[in-house]
Amino acid sequence: MRFSGLKILTEGLTGNRGWTPHWRDPAPKPEYDVIIIGGGGHGLATAYYLAKNHGITNVAVLEKGYLGGGNVGRNTTIVRANYFLPGNSEFYSHSLKLWENLEQDLNYNVMLSQRGQVLLSHSDGQSDALIRRGNAMRNQGDDAEWISPEYMRKNWPYLNFDSPRFPIYGGLMQRRAGTARHDAVAWGYARGADQRGVDLIQNCEVTGIDIENGVVKGVQTTRGAIRAGKVGIVTAGRSGQVAAMAGMRLPIESHVLQAFVTEGLKPCLDTVISFGMGHFYISQSDKGGLVFGGDLDMYASYAQRGNLPMVEHVAEAAMTLMPMIGKAKILRSWGGIMDMTPDGSPIIDRTDTDGLFIDCGWCYGGFKAVPGSGYAFAHLMATGTPHKSAERLRLDRFRTGRGLMDEEGTGAQHNLH
Repeated sequence: MRFSGLKILTEGLTGNRGWTPHWRDPAPKPEYDVIIIGGGGHGLATAYYLAKNHGITNVAVLEKGYLGGGNVGRNTTIVRANYFLPGNSEFYSHSLKLWENLEQDLNYNVMLSQRGQVLLSHSDGQSDALIRRGNAMRNQGDDAEWISPEYMRKNWPYLNFDSPRFPIYGGLMQRRAGTARHDAVAWGYARGADQRGVDLIQNCEVTGIDIENGVVKGVQTTRGAIRAGKVGIVTAGRSGQVAAMAGMRLPIESHVLQAFVTEGLKPCLDTVISFGMGHFYISQSDKGGLVFGGDLDMYASYAQRGNLPMVEHVAEAAMTLMPMIGKAKILRSWGGIMDMTPDGSPIIDRTDTDGLFIDCGWCYGGFKAVPGSGYAFAHLMATGTPHKSAERLRLDRFRTGRGLMDEEGTGAQHNLH
């Protein structure tokens, strides 16, 4: 079924009784060409592009819970491509281009809103670094512009421009950045993959990976053994646990990242703003709630909930940047499990086991990477060679030390990225 304005109008006038399920609920077959472990945004996108770009449709996506129940539904919905280092910059640039055509590609409203994002500067040195980043972005064809405090005072007068510690010197704006509806992204990719013959199998937890003589043969699940010639691990914060089933120890740690939303307010924030000195980022949703987040909880955990000291820390950053937010009531909070790498950059690569591939280590960048990650991982699994946008996202960089991409310059400490 394709969506159209006429169909939506007709259903609205007839009680919405004509809609059909967006995807099938099949039982797992004994064997597939490709198995994708993980039914989040990255896994669903991988399955979609395997079918669409490479004609590989005998694919199963195995999800231990329900589709979209992990990090793709537990984030702050920000989409951007303002990275600096080679390796990251071209990847996220490619991903943003895919975002811009995603609704037409999927025939599904993912509510992409290119409202822009501004990275604030609070010192001369930070301004120099952001201008350098902006020039690098423009040199590769992306948009970036420096905006003045006067421009900001006119558009966002409620920011704390004259803070003694963190005065605002200006900011780097990417107007093509913005937000998208996270669950709609998962549903759109799920629907598109299903329409192309992919089996989306929910409530099917992988309990083991079958390997014989260095070659992957399939997986063991709570719904029986399933054979496959290729297996992709796309399980975000659980990547280390799943990879351990194949005898691998990944260079990642799993940490909790909390996010928050206030009660619905009148429109007051028309862009995404990132606090340059507090790792705080905020936007306003279509329902009116202010959606914001901050740092990790700073200890390794697999719990999808946070702790109160970090709530206080994020609230302090919010009040420092935007004192008026103190009048808003927090409606709810949630946590996602971040798979943090030592250099803060992702991994899309094949493993030493023939036929076994890994897509992990997205740190804070998982949601904005969904289209690019699925596109590049599908290309790697189908052809055996990296897509040009992901050529530097190698697993062996942590073994050799060559090609590390430390965007923040914080060193090899997972939680600082």
